[in-house]
Amino acid sequence: MKPMAHLGVGIGWRPEIADAVERLPGLDWVEVVAENICPGHLPESLLRLSERGTRVVPHGVSLGLGGADRPDPAKLAALAERAVALGAPLVTEHIAFVRSSSPALEAGHLLPVPRTRDALDVLCENVRIAQDALPVPLALENIAALIAWPGEEFTEGQFLTELVERTGVRLLIDVANLHTNRVNRGEDPDAVLDGIPLEALAYVHVAGGVERGGVWHDTHAHPVPPVVLDLLAGLRSRTDPPGVLLERDDDFPPEAELADELARIRAVVDAGPHPAPRTAAAPAPAHGGPGGPQDGPLGAARIRLGLSQAALLSALVAGTPVPEGFDRQRIRVQARALTAKRAGVVAKLAPELPEILGGDRPYREAYAAYAKGRPLAAAGYRREALDFAEHLLVQDLPADPAARRRLTRWWQDRAGARPARRVVRWARALVGRAA
Repeated sequence: MKPMAHLGVGIGWRPEIADAVERLPGLDWVEVVAENICPGHLPESLLRLSERGTRVVPHGVSLGLGGADRPDPAKLAALAERAVALGAPLVTEHIAFVRSSSPALEAGHLLPVPRTRDALDVLCENVRIAQDALPVPLALENIAALIAWPGEEFTEGQFLTELVERTGVRLLIDVANLHTNRVNRGEDPDAVLDGIPLEALAYVHVAGGVERGGVWHDTHAHPVPPVVLDLLAGLRSRTDPPGVLLERDDDFPPEAELADELARIRAVVDAGPHPAPRTAAAPAPAHGGPGGPQDGPLGAARIRLGLSQAALLSALVAGTPVPEGFDRQRIRVQARALTAKRAGVVAKLAPELPEILGGDRPYREAYAAYAKGRPLAAAGYRREALDFAEHLLVQDLPADPAARRRLTRWWQDRAGARPARRVVRWARALVGRAA
C-alpha cells in the first residue's frame, strides 16, 4: 500500500459557504459531495480553489457499496468522471447501504450494514468492482448509526481490518461517527482505533451533533463538541493523519466561527506526537471470488443479505413490521429521522412549499403525514416534491383558498400540465395507498 498523499486541514465545500471557504486562512483542501456537482459545469468557486492549488476530493453518498447488489456502472462512471474533472488524488464513499432492489426502495440516507460474514463478502466484492472502475484510489468511511443489527459476527475494528486486508481499500475515519456509535450502540471508539490498520488511513472527518433523549444525532449542523476533538486527539496520538476535514451541512455559522473551528482542529493535529510510521501489510487473498449475483456462495450471500436489508428498509420507509431482533424503539427513531431528512431535502429543492403551507413547522407536519407508509419516490426528490404537492391538493389542502390556488399554480408550472380533476386525484391517491 503506497503512502497516502498529505492533504492537511480542510473543510467540506458547500454552495452556501462557498465565498467564506475561499477566504478561510490556511485552508489546505476541500471535499465536495460528488452527486452535487456536474463535471462540465463546475462551480466557479471550486475552479478558483483548484487554480490556486487547493486540492478537491469528491465524496460520494449514493453508491451503496454495502448493499446486496453489485455497484451501478453508471454511478461508478459518474464518480470517476468527477475525480478526473477535479484532478482529485482519491475519491471517497461509505460503508453503507442506501437501497434495496426487491422491493425497489430508496432510503435517502446511509444505513449500516450488518457486520456478518455474508455482508463482508459482498462488500469486498463490491469494493473490488469499484476499484477497477475508478481512476484513483478509493477510501471508505465508517458511518454513524442509530440502530444495530442482531447477530453480528465482527466488531467494527475487525470488520474494517478484514475489509482492508482483502481489498487494499483506504479508510476515511469519521471520529464524530465513532462518538455517535459510542452513545447509540455502546461501542468503544478506542477499541476501534486500536483495532484498525491506521496505515490505511486516507483522512479523517470531524463534525458536530446533538444528543436528544439519550440518542446522539450526527447533524453536521452544530459546532464540533470537545468530546469529538478528544477523539481526534486520541487518533492523533496513534498516527499522523494525512488529512483532517471539518464537515458542516446545515445551519452554517458566520465565517469567523468556521475559521475558529478549523483553528481548533489544526491545533489538535499540530499538538500531537509524531509516531513512527507503520508498515502496511499486503492485501490478503480475496474470499468469495468475482462471480456475479447468482454465482456460487457469493451469489447466495447476496440473496440472504438482500432479503435482510429489504426487510429493514421496508420497515423504516414503508411501515411494514420490524424484523425480528431489532430494537423497535430505535427503528421508530430512525424512521422519523429518515422522514425529517426527506422533508429537509424537499424543502431545499422547493422552498416555496414551506412558504405556501405557512412556515417550517406546518410544512413538516404535513410532509410527515404524507410520508407515513410512502417510500421515497424512485424518480428522486424533485418528483417527490411534485407528488407531495399533488397529495395536498387531493386532500383539499392547504385550507386557505389563496394558498391552495398558489400551490396549484406551483404544481402546474413544474408538472407541465393542468392538475387532474378531483375525482382523478382521489383515484390516484387510492391506488397509491393500495400499492
